[in-house]
Amino acid sequence: MSNPTSPDPATQLAFTSSEAAGYLGVSLATVRRWSNAGFLAGSRTPGGQRRFSRAQLDQFLASLDRGGPRAGDPVVSHSRDAA
Repeated sequence: MSNPTSPDPATQLAFTSSEAAGYLGVSLATVRRWSNAGFLAGSRTPGGQRRFSRAQLDQFLASLDRGGPRAGDPVVSHSRDAA
């Protein structure tokens, strides 16, 4: 049985923009551009820094295998602000 207070590691916002860039194999500028365009889901800290979960990054990679994200495609977010 899993502990209900322990977050799922796949959805934990553990990756900074730089770490996400390394995970995806692209530059930091590319991660920022994709995030600003809405192609790469993520959240912002109270200080405005981007954070990504492994699930968000893996979902983005999977979308590339399907031909890439397109403008208007739904973006799944694991934001703590979502109710």
